[in-house]
Amino acid sequence: MTAETATTPSTGSCCSPTGSCHDGAADVQIEQADSVTAVYQVKGMTCGHCEGAVSEEISGIAGVTSVAAVASTGLVTVTSKTPLAEDAVRAAVDEAGYELLGPAA
Repeated sequence: MTAETATTPSTGSCCSPTGSCHDGAADVQIEQADSVTAVYQVKGMTCGHCEGAVSEEISGIAGVTSVAAVASTGLVTVTSKTPLAEDAVRAAVDEAGYELLGPAA
């Protein structure tokens, strides 16, 4: 007698066949002070793992105090002590493996 297991076809996510490994956005908060908030559009995020990867890389930029990435909308909200150079945000998003489309409209 052999055991059979059913496999669900993958949807292309890096985490699970359903395309999700977490519920909700990945948030990284360091500290809150007088701050500037910017919202960016990021292409390619599909799940909580993606949100976490983008959040982790952006949170490494000097002056960033919090990051909230939402895969379902592609929006990443970044709070920092001073305005960030878009090139720095782009480099962080690229390092995470995604594409920064620019500031959200």
